[in-house]
Amino acid sequence: MRQPRLSSVVERRLLVNYRVAPDTAARLLPPPLRPQLVHDHAVAGICLLRLGGVRPAWAPEAFGLRSENAAHRIAVEWDGPDGVETGVYIPRRDTASRLNVLAGGRIFPGQHGHAGFEVHETPGQIRVAFATGDGDTRVDVTVEPSDELRGSELFADLAEASRFFEDGAKGYSDTRSGRHLDGMELHTDAWHVEAGRVRSAASSFFDNPYRFPPGTATLDCALIMRDVPAHWRALPAMAVT
Repeated sequence: MRQPRLSSVVERRLLVNYRVAPDTAARLLPPPLRPQLVHDHAVAGICLLRLGGVRPAWAPEAFGLRSENAAHRIAVEWDGPDGVETGVYIPRRDTASRLNVLAGGRIFPGQHGHAGFEVHETPGQIRVAFATGDGDTRVDVTVEPSDELRGSELFADLAEASRFFEDGAKGYSDTRSGRHLDGMELHTDAWHVEAGRVRSAASSFFDNPYRFPPGTATLDCALIMRDVPAHWRALPAMAVT
């Protein structure tokens, strides 16, 4: 079935990023994906995303839906027909929207689990917490806007971090069959991110010592995106080799 191109507004997007030991990240990836390295580190993180006005591209904005969503991500690369390509692998997607749970992996790419979200936003601070219905994943993150990116060992400054994530707009995730990966790509002509300062961050995904042994995943930095119009299009499925 042909999957529709979707329009939306990224009302708020937090990217909370970790630097990860490459061999640890590699164990979490299905082939043909491999970690994309930055200064000898793999890059992983949590995307906490509120979308508004989500609708088929042909539909009026008044018909759009709004939802809180989350994705755990690992930056990856793979060999494409024209050379090395980059994007992210998403081992887990979660959403507050029952519709997204039903439609994910069917009407549009990417299976979603259901989660309850708690969000508190002020001009000086953003807190997003969620817990999944299956009890597998819990996240609680508080980020403050900052005038510059400080303390990152992955990126020298905000411009370098912004380019890295803008170039990684393709996302792939597992499917029910396990034989291929679903793909979706973000497009926007208004890409803009701000630096963030992490005040606190807890994730049962990254804090799990069996998945990430002590010292293999370290909190690095955060970025904030707000009020950016965006389109999403399905990508050809990628075979798992």
